[in-house]
Amino acid sequence: MSDSNAVPVAVTEIQQWADTLFSFKIERPNGFKFTAGQFVRLGLKPTDITALQSDDDETIFRAYSVVSSPYDEFVEFFSVVIPDGAFTSKLKFLQVGDKLHLNTTPFGYLTLTRYQKPLPKDLWLLATGTGLAPFLSILKTLEVWQNYQQIYLVYSTRTKQELAYVDKINQLKSIYGEDGADFSFVPIVTRDKDFDGLTDRLPKLIANGELEHFVKAKFDVNTSQIMLCGNPQMVEDTKEALKQRGLTMNRRGEGNIAVENYW
Repeated sequence: MSDSNAVPVAVTEIQQWADTLFSFKIERPNGFKFTAGQFVRLGLKPTDITALQSDDDETIFRAYSVVSSPYDEFVEFFSVVIPDGAFTSKLKFLQVGDKLHLNTTPFGYLTLTRYQKPLPKDLWLLATGTGLAPFLSILKTLEVWQNYQQIYLVYSTRTKQELAYVDKINQLKSIYGEDGADFSFVPIVTRDKDFDGLTDRLPKLIANGELEHFVKAKFDVNTSQIMLCGNPQMVEDTKEALKQRGLTMNRRGEGNIAVENYW
């Protein structure tokens, strides 16, 4: 698949979080702008990956939310490897210096700009797996810390090893929001039985009130804004659990629940 808006970019850094989970940075093209929370189309031509030794010259594009701040000099992404995936099964061979192809047109509405002002008092960012990416970008802006009184980042993975970016998450308030909103980070691990914390799926933790009890706060139709990103089944089930609590989907700037549609 060709893309007339795509430009070649070099990979500058790779970090492996778990066997099938890694992040990578690319150089930022001149003039590339995006809003925190948006995604881009990222292209991979197998012949550009040194370790792959492929003769397949077709470029494959996939949607990737940006991890980095809109003000960083690099662009960062967070990826899971799907063994039989046409894109990520090749992307796992990526090395520093290899080339990817970035469509410089940003997409998506999982941003603070979708909400009418005055903004609600509390922001809930609920993520599973690589769905953490857009929330990290949002939390790397001064705006979010200045506009809300309380921010909750709830991040669910299967294992403790898959809890990526934890050290950086714990530094976010001191770097970006020292004088702003209060911040609560809630990691959830669903398959490691020795994890000292919440271990159920997000929809169940919402339905039975355990998440609210854990953070000592309530979802409130008048004050709460909730963003969801991650596994499609989690997003769907969590939406329904929140609706059962009286919360509504965001439409034209009104309502509580916001999700992203990648295509």
